Amino acid sequence: MATHVITGAGSGIGAALTRRLHARGDALVLHARDAGRAKELAAEYPGASTLVGDLADPDKLSWAFSHQTLPDRVDSLLHIAGVVDLGPVGELTPKTWRHQLNVNLIAPAELTRHFLPQLRAAQGHVIFVNSGAGLRASADWSAYAASKHGLKALADSLRNEEHGNGVRVTSVYPGRTASPMQVKVHQQEGREYDAGQWIDPESVATTILMALDLPRDAEVNDLSVRPGR
Repeated sequence: MATHVITGAGSGIGAALTRRLHARGDALVLHARDAGRAKELAAEYPGASTLVGDLADPDKLSWAFSHQTLPDRVDSLLHIAGVVDLGPVGELTPKTWRHQLNVNLIAPAELTRHFLPQLRAAQGHVIFVNSGAGLRASADWSAYAASKHGLKALADSLRNEEHGNGVRVTSVYPGRTASPMQVKVHQQEGREYDAGQWIDPESVATTILMALDLPRDAEVNDLSVRPGR
């Protein structure tokens, strides 16, 4: 039975992937921002463990984890949680920049640091769910895109560092996906939201599972998923 540590399990792509892994009987460690959310996730996924820590405050993650039991084995660490706040460079405040950098980049780096010993022992897999914005930056997307460009750099460096230890590293770059985050993006853009125009989270979950389940003789480094309509 494989053990997966998952952030963002409560919504969108993370929820779709968590359902699939839970249905096939894998062991899950679901990250939650607070105890209340952890209780909800534990009820939704019987048998799953939870791990509490606020990704928006990565400086305190180490302290939070020191008061909890971490898994002895980690076959995959799945970074799926993320936040987005749009706006032109001339209007974005340092607080807005820090929040997106903390959740989308620094927290994944800190989580990876904590679980590297278990990942090395299991010759596990780290998957970063990035974004098309991690490859190109559009107007009003500077802070989010910067955090995701940084996430690509983190993944690339980690892959080169850990290849000799048997740890696989994959970046997945979904296009616009029908999720609560996409609803928020459309609200910020002042556009009408139509879920049918965008990728179903289940489709992204399928691509992640493909990379995750690939035999050990191969490794997917970068995977772009674009809307098919």
